[in-house]
Amino acid sequence: MKKKTLTIIFSVITAAAIATAFVIIHKPVPKPQPIEKPRVYLNEKLNNTMSELPETEGIDKKVKAFMRKWQIKGASLAVMRNDSLVYAKGYGWADEAEGIAMEPSHILRMASVSKLITATGIMVLQDRDSLSIKDTVFGPSGILNDSLFNTVIKDKNYHKITIEHLLRHQGGFYRDPLFSSLDVMKQMQLDNPPVKEDYYKLVLRNRLRFMPGDWEKYSNFGYLLLSEIIEKVSGKPYEQFIREEVLRPAGCFDMHIGGSYYRDRRPNEVRYYTHEGDGKFIEEYNGSGIMVERCYGGNNIPLLSGAGAWCGSPAEIARLVASIDGKSEVEDIISAEAVAQMTEYFDKETYSLGWNDTDPQKGWSRTGTLAGTSALVKYFPDGECWILITNTSTWRGPGLARYTDDMFKQCRELYSDRLPDRNLFE
Repeated sequence: MKKKTLTIIFSVITAAAIATAFVIIHKPVPKPQPIEKPRVYLNEKLNNTMSELPETEGIDKKVKAFMRKWQIKGASLAVMRNDSLVYAKGYGWADEAEGIAMEPSHILRMASVSKLITATGIMVLQDRDSLSIKDTVFGPSGILNDSLFNTVIKDKNYHKITIEHLLRHQGGFYRDPLFSSLDVMKQMQLDNPPVKEDYYKLVLRNRLRFMPGDWEKYSNFGYLLLSEIIEKVSGKPYEQFIREEVLRPAGCFDMHIGGSYYRDRRPNEVRYYTHEGDGKFIEEYNGSGIMVERCYGGNNIPLLSGAGAWCGSPAEIARLVASIDGKSEVEDIISAEAVAQMTEYFDKETYSLGWNDTDPQKGWSRTGTLAGTSALVKYFPDGECWILITNTSTWRGPGLARYTDDMFKQCRELYSDRLPDRNLFE
């Protein structure tokens, strides 16, 4: 009996051992996880000494002469070649009163360069099949079809407006009031500064100036609507979606929606200056009656949202451009089809998607102007991209971009071949 019992126990143990070995042998081998690339926080890494090179002294002289001519306190320049950051340098003062020199790590209001970020957000959503730029914006089948919009819109031609019309400034809106808050307060009989819903009601209750797509009229209001569309489709606040789904994947970790006052600035944000003369001081945007310097309290900067509220450094803007330019050196965050759509060129009268212009002979350009800042992103056909942002506005306003473009061309002709062969993105 004991022998039989021992035999049974031995058999059970042997069977269990064989089963365990079978499981171990046939256990699926886990797939190796992709190694996450270390994040490169450009604005923590870059400084002026990295671009203080004997061979680029000519660029320094050109930029400084440009600043003297236009009485600019400070400027930041970044140059990218074939998706490699080869030059990044600050000039003049980031904050003259505090004695802080401009560094490439400082962030500045980029004004309408923000529209390039917003357009990229739209393309990210399109790549995910969350929307199409051919989708209508208003009406029963539109994206913005909730009661706020359905109640205020009376002109059925609004139902013809598509996302693409907004991107190309072809919506047909009768006015663009985002920089006229005091006027809006009077028209809407408001006791407080207008919020975005007030702008929606003011603009959309009127008939269109022209049929959508028939003509174009630059419209910050259209990009405010695009910001609203991003929120509606993604289910996230606009800034959160852009930071998580556009900027971080592109390697941009220090871009922010800016504030309206000096006290709202980020630790590494510059001070802004406006040109002397009539218009430097205006009434505060909130109706307080207080006279303020136009760049601090003249406009509600956060309300501009995707139309013009972002702050960042030229170096990180270059990183974003590298992520949407179709080149292989830096992996794009949007599809090749989306890149082609954003840069498709029709004629000089037609805005590109997010870009001002994408003439294949002259290159891609994106400008930005606000009180206290002027920005130009110029991507040349040979793959070289120059970006300059100032912390001072001039009497030329948006016209300064043309002179900045001329300076870029001069610098390229004289000094492009002297730029170092390196990649500060790494």
